[in-house]
Amino acid sequence: MTKIKLCGLSGIEEIEAANELKPEYIGFVFAPKSRRYVKPETAAELKKQLSGEIQAAGVFVNESVEKIVELLDDHIIDIAQLHGDEDEAYIRRLRQLTGKPIIKAFQVKSEKEIADAGQCSADYILLDSGAGTGTVFDWNILKKIDRPYFLAGGLFAGNVGKAVRELHPFAVDVSSGIETDRRKDKEKMAAFVAAVRKEETL
Repeated sequence: MTKIKLCGLSGIEEIEAANELKPEYIGFVFAPKSRRYVKPETAAELKKQLSGEIQAAGVFVNESVEKIVELLDDHIIDIAQLHGDEDEAYIRRLRQLTGKPIIKAFQVKSEKEIADAGQCSADYILLDSGAGTGTVFDWNILKKIDRPYFLAGGLFAGNVGKAVRELHPFAVDVSSGIETDRRKDKEKMAAFVAAVRKEETL
């Protein structure tokens, strides 16, 4: 069963929508340059309102290990998602300081990134076309990956069913694909979740 992650949530209405839709994961973006950035204090308040059935991932870009550990220890997030230049040494250090799961994102341009992702020691890998670009990459490359992965990049209600059907990813991750005018759209969130769940019943 493909799991669902709704990323870049930043307001209470979005948390309430997620609680209704029951994805397995949501994401808070802690990268200051992102338009979806949330302050830790805001994320803490939102996490209090989030259903206990849903895990919150914190999205980071070259953040200090100590800052990530603090957010994990304070239960503001349940998972660390790394989107920068974090290497194996960084992942090892983070793992020494916390027992929480780690997702490492890879920007897929060729089979090289697939090979690198396959060797990564993170608990999960995320394969994306870019840093929140909202574009799809060549899914044919993914046939060479032999471990579970989060699929991201250009997904929306209209194509996620095909992705689940053809690729059987561990999880699908969406952000811009559930937005209208750069804001989360409850109807698009619901349509995305429905499209994934429909594949599970076929």
